[in-house]
This record gives sequence, structure tokens and C-alpha cells, in this order.
Amino acid sequence: MRENKLNTFAQIRDLRSPKDMLFCCALLQRMLPNYQLFSQVSNFGDGQTAQSILNLLWEWCMSPQSKFNASVQLEKLEEIIPEVSEFDTFGVYPALDFCMALSSALQSFSKEHEFPAVTIAKLSQGSVEAYILATEDDEISNEAIKAHPLMEFEIETQLSLLEFCQNNKVNKDVCKGLREDLLAQKISSLGIELE
Repeated sequence: MRENKLNTFAQIRDLRSPKDMLFCCALLQRMLPNYQLFSQVSNFGDGQTAQSILNLLWEWCMSPQSKFNASVQLEKLEEIIPEVSEFDTFGVYPALDFCMALSSALQSFSKEHEFPAVTIAKLSQGSVEAYILATEDDEISNEAIKAHPLMEFEIETQLSLLEFCQNNKVNKDVCKGLREDLLAQKISSLGIELE
């Protein structure tokens, strides 16, 4: 399993632009509801700002010649990042993971971050692992975490997204189709059902 995992991250690292950004956008789309839910419940941050920054990344994938100012978007993101110590709910952690993931994607445009897709894949898996640990009553082994349906779903989703990005030429239709599929699932990376 570990070898397979390393192999997966190596394959993700090998994705070339814009395929790597499409992979990033797909994972971010699945993580976004975790942030939005936290924002709603805690009255902190702004789910709409998070969504609009992600929309710019999707638009860039659909048309890579489109320009946007990544450093301005990073400043906007900075304002809506929660400080973990200020909240006593678990939701702050996946919300922060989403913000860190979105920040990695934005930083790649200024070449400050070389492999955002790998970072985001790890953050997304880390969110799922933390959620499993927080919701299980008993101590749980690494093997049990890997075998947990939510983690299995996360790994399978990442693998199928990786395969999709490897095998498709990135264009407007491909991006729109993938995004619509993700939205139609109505489920976040933590298995939270969306209305």
C-alpha cells in the first residue's frame, strides 16, 4: 500500500501544466464545502470569496491564456483563513486545510510552489484522516484508517482524477464536464452531503 501511495504521489508530481492545475481544482472543489460549512457555522470567513478564488482557477484551466493576479487573490485568501486557536470546533481543521490547499495552488502561479498538486493531494488525505480520528470513539490503527470507507473513497477519487487528468487534453469542455460531475456528487471530501 505504501509503495502504491508513493507511486501515486510520484505520478501526480509528473502532471504537467495545465493538467496539474485541473487536478488541483478538482480536489479543491471537493474540499470547498468543508470550508463553507465551517464559515456558516462559526460566522467566520467568507465561503463566497473562497468560491470565487477557486472559480478563477477553474477559468484559468478552461483558458490558460486568461490572466488573473495571483498575489491579489492570495491577499483576499489571507483575510479568510481561520486561526485554529480561536475556535473549539473540529471544523476549523478541514477549513484550514482547504485554505492551505488553495494557497498552494495560487502560489504556483508565482513559482513559489513547485508541486501544488502533490501538496493538495496530501492535505486532502490529511483532512480525511483527521476527520476519521475525530469521529471514531476508540483508538484506531493506521491500517484501520486506510481501510475506512471514507479514506478508501478519498484514495479512489484521487486515483480516478489522476487517471482522468493524465488521459484527457485540458480544454473548456473537459474542465466544465469534470466540474459538473463533482458538483453533481453533492458530497464533500469528508463525506458531508450537500443540499
